Formats: sequence, structure tokens, C-alpha cells
Amino acid sequence: MKSKILASFTLAMFVVSGAAQSAVIGLFDWALNIDGVIITSADPLPSSVNATGFDFTTGLGNLSVTHGGVGTHTVDLFVDHEIDSAVNLFYNEVGSITSAPAAGQTWEIDEPGFLFGDIYDNLLVSSLDNSIGEIGPEDVSMAIGWDFSLTSLDTAVLDFSVSEIMPVSGFFLTQGDPDSQADIYFASNLDVRTANPIPEPATLLLVGLGLLGLRAARRNARSNY
Repeated sequence: MKSKILASFTLAMFVVSGAAQSAVIGLFDWALNIDGVIITSADPLPSSVNATGFDFTTGLGNLSVTHGGVGTHTVDLFVDHEIDSAVNLFYNEVGSITSAPAAGQTWEIDEPGFLFGDIYDNLLVSSLDNSIGEIGPEDVSMAIGWDFSLTSLDTAVLDFSVSEIMPVSGFFLTQGDPDSQADIYFASNLDVRTANPIPEPATLLLVGLGLLGLRAARRNARSNY
């Protein structure tokens, strides 16, 4: 991971002295774990990841992962945001959760691992511990993961969303900067889509013969009137 002190000075360039402005939100670090394959900012995104709606500078938007294959799978996303770190540094933030996770959904809020947090280590082994590691103000990072199973007909679509707008329902994580009174919200959804099976040729033949027989029966019935 990069030095957070350097990141604070970099973000300071965006601050205009004496000007009223909204909080500056930046994405310091992120990582994906897809079935044990770790993808970071240093790696190209695989074709299964759609990030056209995600801003890697602010860390806001929607990132989608499409995944298939028979068996059990895990997909986890870690995000380390900073809120107004050039104004009040990065260790004055807090995290919280709303509602309860869905079946198969895991999560964690923790110091990202520069001092004592284990969230990044847990991401690497897809073992998020469903806890908030630090209650008081600290350097906050968040992660959400999914454990799921697929058949040969299934395709999973996982959406991860980070926004300044609070979700109206469902489970989500919150990272807040009390000094700036700014919050960001991290939510995720899993959609398993099952394709209609293609009938085997023998089945299609039986269906066709049945339709022909039904048509012949109707013709005979009409000819008797």
C-alpha cells in the first residue's frame, strides 16, 4: 500500500483556501478477490469486470462483476476512501452498518492494515469477519463480499455501489467524516440468472410428433361434421 501522508499532500492541491465547497472524496486504494484471484489498481481489469460506471479517482459509482462456472464461488471488493483528508487528515473517520446482510453476504469495516487492521488480509483469503474493527475515529476502509453456488445454467451478476446518496433500503456500510459532516455509502447486490435449458433433439422430435398428431386429430374431427 502507498503512503497515506503523500496522498494527503496530493489531495491538498484540490483545496481552495477560504472557498465554500463540498467534501473532497478520494479513493486511496482498492482490491478485488474473485475466487482467489486478487486484482488491484496495478492490474488490468478482466473482461468480467465492468467499471464504466465507476470513478477510480473519487471511488464513487457502480462496479459490476459477471461470473459463471459450476460450483461455489467468492467475490469480494475492498475500498479505502478518504474524505477531506487534506483538510482534517484521514484518521478522523468512523464506520457503521445499516440493516442485516443478505444470505451469503459478508462485510467488514476496519483500519486498512497500516497499523492494526486485518481487513485487507481477510480480503486476500476471502474471509471478511462481519465486524467493525474500530469504533472510535480512525482511518476507515470497507469491504463487502459474496459466497454463492452456481449450476451450469447460472450466471452471477454482482453489483458494488459507492455513493454519497444513502440507499433507501437494504444492507449497506457507511463511512463518515464527522468534521466535514460528509458520508459515503457502500452497498452490493447479487443476481443469479438461470438460462432456459435447450431441449435435446429427441425431446424436440417427440414434441413435433405430438403436435402433428394433435393437428391430424383436429382435421379428422372437423371432417366428421
